[in-house]
Amino acid sequence: MKKIYSILLLLVVTLGFSQQAYYNGINFSLNGQPLKNQLAQLIITTHTKELSYSQVWNALKITDLDPSNSSNVLLVYGWENGSDDDVTNDLSRNKNDNGGSNGQWNREHVYAQSVGTPDLGQSGPGADAHMLRACDVQRNGTRANRKYATGSGNSTVVGANWYPGDEWKGDVARIIMYMYLHYGNQCLPSNIGVGANADAGDDMIDLFLTWNAEDPVSQTEINRNNYLTNANNTYGQGNRNPFIDNPYLATKIWGGLPAQDIWGTLSTTQMVAFKFSLYPNPSNDRRINIDSEMEVDEIQLININGQLMQQIQKPTRTNNTYTVENLPTGFYFLKVTADNQSVTKKILVN
Repeated sequence: MKKIYSILLLLVVTLGFSQQAYYNGINFSLNGQPLKNQLAQLIITTHTKELSYSQVWNALKITDLDPSNSSNVLLVYGWENGSDDDVTNDLSRNKNDNGGSNGQWNREHVYAQSVGTPDLGQSGPGADAHMLRACDVQRNGTRANRKYATGSGNSTVVGANWYPGDEWKGDVARIIMYMYLHYGNQCLPSNIGVGANADAGDDMIDLFLTWNAEDPVSQTEINRNNYLTNANNTYGQGNRNPFIDNPYLATKIWGGLPAQDIWGTLSTTQMVAFKFSLYPNPSNDRRINIDSEMEVDEIQLININGQLMQQIQKPTRTNNTYTVENLPTGFYFLKVTADNQSVTKKILVN
């Protein structure tokens, strides 16, 4: 959903109290696989209560409530509230009108059950309330187990694939990231999305990194996360989705298009720890120079769609200067990695 940026003023400076306690022990100076491993261990060990598939019905009636009508739940992939004759595109529906018939809502596996390796089933990963969302029965059937793919506008079939809609793509991306973090190879992003892998030594694909950056966190996502993290709640699981708490965690782990740093600390910490100068910017000769006293391990050129355009590993430097040449014209993100730290800056090539 289009997002509320001022979630809590306190988060601009530090984590909220409940989040701060949850992430005690996580070393946020890490990047890549080490940070991924720490977060995975955290959400697995704190998932102390597993819901049954039937319990998810009642969980969704709480977690997916429509903020403008507490009698309704929001329907993933929906966008319209009854002004046309097509009920399959409704955004909201009575929370008790659930089931398997046309005009009702059911439980949508955002990570399609059948494409898991193995199948997610109806317990464990298949009943994880962080992944299941309320959805119109017919729209759910149209999506089926189609992979997610690039698109624009409202949710729709794209060739043999599925675009979740501009209002939902960030929600989808953060759910896929959570499932991969929690369930590993059973929930590979490449099994559920179309696109190239980001150069992260991992299975995450650029599509979800781009969606995570382009569609910031909604209040509904925050409400779901806060309810499910409390195992004392009737349908609470005990764990959180870290990418809802801070989408920039995905950037630290997998790279790609830089996402919003809700806490305002992760990206700033990196830039303080690793400094370099970049010039000329804009570039008029398709060349960028990078001055760094630290030895650079890798340089990536990423376009505004999150696609990796150029990659230089162990680049050669002359007098602490690295030069990237033959750049195509356009607006890009230049990601520079040194000593397991990455900094991304915007560049313009004329």
